[in-house]
Amino acid sequence: METFWLKFILIISILGLALYFSNKALRKWLKVEKKSMFSYNHVNDTHRKIDWTIRISFMLLLIISLFINIERIHLEPLWYLQTYTIMFVFIIVTETARAVMEKRYAENKNDYLFTLFQLGFIIVVSLSLFFTNFFWLL
Repeated sequence: METFWLKFILIISILGLALYFSNKALRKWLKVEKKSMFSYNHVNDTHRKIDWTIRISFMLLLIISLFINIERIHLEPLWYLQTYTIMFVFIIVTETARAVMEKRYAENKNDYLFTLFQLGFIIVVSLSLFFTNFFWLL
């Protein structure tokens, strides 16, 4: 059990450092300023409205999927209504909406490229973790 947690912490640390340094290099290369962490960073009011519409829609979808999968307790749950699938799609949809709004309205036109690179990195890492059972750790 100790080796599991040691490997887990090591993998998370490596992925965190890879994300940090890739973001730092991309920001320097694209000349994009760092945005504050844990902030929504909406480009304009339209982006804020679209973002909150997406968030509320996905919250409702999560609640509906919970009830559907509870009803299927003796059967196999529907994979497309699993929480991890909905959250993965949520990340893709919100970041794609952010990239579109940044391309259209942001002062720095490279903001959308940074968002797309970051989204691509998150997709590759998430799918790698999922399909390899957390790099054969689980």
